[in-house]
Amino acid sequence: MTEVEIPQFFACPISLQIMKDPVTTVTGITYDRESIEHWLLKAKDCRCPITKQPLPRNSEFLTPNHTLRRLIQAWCSANEANGVDKIPTPKSPLSNANVEKFVKDLEIPRRFQNAMMKLHNLAVENERNIRCMASAGVAEAMVHVITNRFRQDKTASCVEEALRILRLLWSSANVVEKNHMKSLVGQNCDFLNSLTWVLQLQSKNNVKVINEAMPILKLTIEAKDSTPLGSLRLEFFRVIVSVMKNRELSQQAIKSALHVLIETCPFGRNRTKIVEAGAVEELIELALEKPEKNLTELVFILLAHLCSCADGREQFLQHAAGIAVVSKRILRVSPTIDDRALHIFSLISKFQHLMKLCKRC
Repeated sequence: MTEVEIPQFFACPISLQIMKDPVTTVTGITYDRESIEHWLLKAKDCRCPITKQPLPRNSEFLTPNHTLRRLIQAWCSANEANGVDKIPTPKSPLSNANVEKFVKDLEIPRRFQNAMMKLHNLAVENERNIRCMASAGVAEAMVHVITNRFRQDKTASCVEEALRILRLLWSSANVVEKNHMKSLVGQNCDFLNSLTWVLQLQSKNNVKVINEAMPILKLTIEAKDSTPLGSLRLEFFRVIVSVMKNRELSQQAIKSALHVLIETCPFGRNRTKIVEAGAVEELIELALEKPEKNLTELVFILLAHLCSCADGREQFLQHAAGIAVVSKRILRVSPTIDDRALHIFSLISKFQHLMKLCKRC
């Protein structure tokens, strides 16, 4: 391949690689579809890389250059003996109309399963599909599927697919789309209960479902205001602590569980409920396993929050390894951990001092 000179007009101006799916922008410049779509998605100032003229972000304004694609394919075939790979004819890009049809099919019971399968396959295929699905209202549809399963039949059918699609949409969304999704789940009171139900239902059966649900729960909690967060029930925290105990889960799922507890800790009586759910003991056990730095920092941040209440300090002192695991992390991991560890010891020492004064009285 290095001995074959690629014709200059076959190379994408962005990637400088031979174009597999050439498309022409409104400025008249041709790029490889993948390269220009990535540029349109990531660029702060959406302009043509060559002419510097403004470009619409919507990839529907990209026109396939069929003539150039055929020339490239013919050239690749002619040079196959020299090590040049053939370029297959690309599939037509997904359109909003295609996606909207599948979303409508979700409302028809006999078409529901097939529509969910199609949407799931499209979501895992490529990022271009995910962006199209986001603009066609798939996020709203997935939230509706999950909450309906919770409200109506209490079965987990298709919940894993819905969670995975929603997570992919959320992780690939731009700022505007993420704000829309936060508003979508933040204003839906049933969605938080639905996710709690999913975690409780799958706590011992399906690790994959929990791995999908926990990052979404984290984002949902971050989108909620303080009023509903202050009225969370003890059962909610027991479910999250049980997730922390499951060592078969991904690191992302466990980190999400810690984030959820940190976010909810300051509201109402949540700190006491988290302690009652057994979080202090589990945090110490988790720290004893010497996890990676980011996870350890989350453990110490939450532990410092919980030690600010009497029940939390008492449980910390009751654990045989509490003092030891905190002291051994000082000056060994990160400044954040040093700060939280010293704060924990400060709270414990004050607590011990007050206990001594009470005994004297």
